[in-house]
Amino acid sequence: MRVAKNGDRVKVHFTGRLENGEIFDSSQGSIPLEFTIGIGEMMPGFEKGIIGMSLGDKKTFTVSPEDAYGFRREELVAVVDRSHFPPDINPVVGQPLQITLPEGEIIDLVITRIDGDMVTIDANHPLAGETLNFEVELVDIA
Repeated sequence: MRVAKNGDRVKVHFTGRLENGEIFDSSQGSIPLEFTIGIGEMMPGFEKGIIGMSLGDKKTFTVSPEDAYGFRREELVAVVDRSHFPPDINPVVGQPLQITLPEGEIIDLVITRIDGDMVTIDANHPLAGETLNFEVELVDIA
């Protein structure tokens, strides 16, 4: 029986949960997640969990922060003056933003706090520092 390995294009149904059981993402009731193992489309720990599965297999596995979105890094949090925002943006806590660095790289940010004219922005992934639990079913290997 064929098993999933590096280089295979796979489709999986999954449910991702935080350690407290809260679901943070799921493909249930939707189309399966499709990706190629080993080319960096998915977090390393998720790919490792799929490797070795056969078509139709169901599996539960845990991904530690270092194999998921990494640990929170305080250097990715900054406090900036509201005057640095374009005039058409009215900052709100929870608001996602994107900035383009001079080299052209796009960075995703979230506004996490507003204190008067000072706005705290955070470039950490929302799941940084979290241990993630996955329930997966391998539905296709190509």
